[in-house]
Order: sequence, then structure tokens, then C-alpha cells
Amino acid sequence: MSAGLDESLLDMYRAAGLSERVLALGEAAEAQCKARFAEIDAIAEYNQMKVLNALREHRIGEAHLSPSTGYGYNDIGRDALEAVYASVFGTEDALVRAQLVSGTHALTVALFGNLRPGDEILSPVGKPYDTLDEVIGIRPQRGSLREYGVSYRQADLKEDGSFDFDAIRDNINEKTRLVEIQRSKGYAARKTLSVAEIAELIRFVKSVKPDVICMVDNCYGEFVERREPSEFGADLLVGSLIKNPGGGLAPIGGYIAGKRELIENAAYRLTAPGLGKELGASLGVTRQFFQGLFLAPTVTASAEKGAIFAAQLYQNLGFPVNPRAEELRHDIIQSVDLKSPEALSAFCIGIQAASPVDSFVKPEAWDMPGYEEPVIMAAGTFVSGASIELSADGPMRPPYTAYFQGGLTYAHAKIGVLMSLQKLADAGLV
Repeated sequence: MSAGLDESLLDMYRAAGLSERVLALGEAAEAQCKARFAEIDAIAEYNQMKVLNALREHRIGEAHLSPSTGYGYNDIGRDALEAVYASVFGTEDALVRAQLVSGTHALTVALFGNLRPGDEILSPVGKPYDTLDEVIGIRPQRGSLREYGVSYRQADLKEDGSFDFDAIRDNINEKTRLVEIQRSKGYAARKTLSVAEIAELIRFVKSVKPDVICMVDNCYGEFVERREPSEFGADLLVGSLIKNPGGGLAPIGGYIAGKRELIENAAYRLTAPGLGKELGASLGVTRQFFQGLFLAPTVTASAEKGAIFAAQLYQNLGFPVNPRAEELRHDIIQSVDLKSPEALSAFCIGIQAASPVDSFVKPEAWDMPGYEEPVIMAAGTFVSGASIELSADGPMRPPYTAYFQGGLTYAHAKIGVLMSLQKLADAGLV
């Protein structure tokens, strides 16, 4: 080994089962990432100021951190938190609630709140993430939008990953009420969209039909860039608090930010018509929501550094990765095509083994609700399923891609990536 790692740290790594070969590969990959890490730190500092300024602007005090129960009337902390989110994302209003149980639920509330029978959704970036299939009715399911008379169209991306503007124009018609833009790639092979690309897409859609609602699924993308899609014409921005904006502290929750009327419509769907945002007790999570948002820029930066390290390490070994380590990135997800079910399993076993919770558990693929194929998931997290914490997952289908994300600290993300490679090495797969 080179002098890059001191002997005491080497002893710790060896005790964890990491070989000299894996450590040497990791050290070489990390040295290649230093310039990119500096760029990420600069973005994190900008976003830290953005969040801090919003907290100062709304004069957040100790009183705002207190819980409410029951109906939640007059919950000043909840209301202040939503005002802070609106400031951070540059929107008129926001709905930030523990009652939004996931990103998919937040998207569902936004869709059902703002669509009516006879309306149509258009996805201009191909099929959305798997868990929305049954919400929309792409796969038949009771209670889907399709059952309520809302239809769906999509325009696929071109082979080079660019927008097919002709197909988008052809699919916009008098029924088109909402355009759903998924920022992250999900389990698709496409690239994640940059804020600049989303801005270009929104401008085009609005030029064809100015009154259409442009909704961005912002999951995994918050604070990766200096600007958010809501600053460039997105009418609704939706995400999960157990991803980037919760900073690893939010134990549950989701957010919807956007135009005031559209947020009110979503709130009527979340609670009841006429009640909307006035109800919804915070139940003691307000402090974690505030503090998680405050930490989110630096936690997101740590996760992004971990993704870049994973990309560099695995592309050095010849594995196809998306994005590549040297590319600008627009979310925290790193995909690695592992080419076999055994390799995908080994990768996830390594991530699980490096987890602070349930490190002794061996993940196996299973028929997870909302997905077509069996999915393997590694997530030894303090908050169950929190993908801002170190985690990896993937569907059991060719090219057997692992989707790696999270890491509350860069050091932990790095250890997890090294452990994933060690498990592949132990199995003779690399």
C-alpha cells in the first residue's frame, strides 16, 4: 500500500475484511476524484446559504420546534416549515407533511388533487418510475387515475437521450392537463435530467400549451445543483423527505412545492375538501424536519461524493456506469451494470454488510409491491428505507444494474463501495 492510508486505518479496514487489492484500487480511484469533490463542496456551500437564509428570513425560533397533536390547528411550526420550503425552492407555497408517507404518495396526492375526469397526463421523458405505473393505471390497479377517467400518454426520449420535441408536440392535445417530468432515471437506462434540460423542456411545453401544469418529480435531485426546477417554470415540485431534503433526520414525510392554487388542491386531497392545509398534526417531527433541511446540502454532497467514488472505482474495472465519474451529475444515484444476477446480489450484500443497522442480514431479491420483477435491496438504515442513507437496489433483469445512492457521510459511502467490491472479489466475479 502507498502512504495514502496510515497503518492504524489500514488495520481497521483489514479487520472489516477488506483486502490489500481492494484498498489499493480504492485509493487510486479516490485520488482521481479530488477535483470533482471540490466542485461539489462549492455547490453545497451555496445551498447551505440558501437554506440558512430561508430560516433567518422566516425568523425560526424555539417555539416553531414544538409538536402538535389532534387536528393540528394553529401549528405554527408546521406552517413556518412550509414557508421555509417555499423560500428554498422559490415557490408560492408548499405542503410538507409527515402524513405524506413516501415520494410516490406525494406524487399521487399532487396528481389526484389537480386532475379531473377527462384530463390527460403526458410524460415527455418516457415511462415514469415503476411505482407510478399503478397510480396512473399503466398497469391496471384499483383506485388508479385511469379508473377515475384520467388518461395517459408518453413521448419517449430519442436514442441519444435527448427530448423528442416533435413527439411531445404531437401528444399535447385539448385534454392534456399535466406534464409529469421525472428528473431522476429510476430503473431506466437513460441519464438523469439537469435543471437546465428541464427548464428547456418546460419552455417548450408551455409554448405549445401555456396553461398546462408542469410537475417535476424531484426525488434524488434536491441540492445537487445550485438551482431547482421550480425556479425555471415548474408549477409543482415533488419529493420525499427520507431522500435529500430530510438530511438523514426526517423519519418520514414528503413535500409538494409550487403555485398556491395547486398546493391548495393537493392539500384538499391529502386531508379533505374545505380543510386542506389547516389540519395535520406534526406529532413531534417538526424539529427533525427543520434540522434535516438545514443539514441537507452537506449530506447530499456526501452522498454525491460517494456516488462519484463508486463510478470511478467500477469504471476503472471496466464496468459500465451511469453517469461516469468525470461527468456533471444531477442526482445522487449511481448505476453500475454488473452483468449477472450473482454480481448484483454480491454488490448489495456488500452494501448491507457495511451498514450501521442490520449489517448481519443478507439481502435477497423478492416480489416487492409496485415492481414488475423481483428487486434486491440493501438498506441497513436508521430510518427504514431512507435512500439518503447508504443503500443499493436493483431489479433482477439484464443488465443486472445496481442503483447505489446515499451516505450520510462520505467516509461511510466510501466504506460501503469498498465492501461491495470486496464481496464481488470474494465470489470471483472481479
